[in-house]
Amino acid sequence: MAEKKHNHNLDEAEECCCCSGKTKDRDEKEFKDLMNRLKRIEGQVRGVEGMLENDAYCTDILIQVSAITSALNSFNKVLLANHMRSCVADNIREGNDEIIDELVVTLQKLMK
Repeated sequence: MAEKKHNHNLDEAEECCCCSGKTKDRDEKEFKDLMNRLKRIEGQVRGVEGMLENDAYCTDILIQVSAITSALNSFNKVLLANHMRSCVADNIREGNDEIIDELVVTLQKLMK
């Protein structure tokens, strides 16, 4: 069964300003799980926009923003676990220990 390539809306020569230039082929299950999480977060953000437009009370908005922060943290945990199980483990098996330094730098950025 052929794996589906995901369109990330970037040309091959073009890369976003925050990317390392590396890519990751995710299986369909991982891709769908991550996208579903992001879509829910996107919906939560739209909900907060609506609350602000409708003059919702400050603490109600703050609680919803806290829920968004929690959802983003959960997304990061899942993505980091997937990264360690695949990219990091594969690189170590191939003798590329530089991946450990990359992981340390990434963790330092996440823990700011």
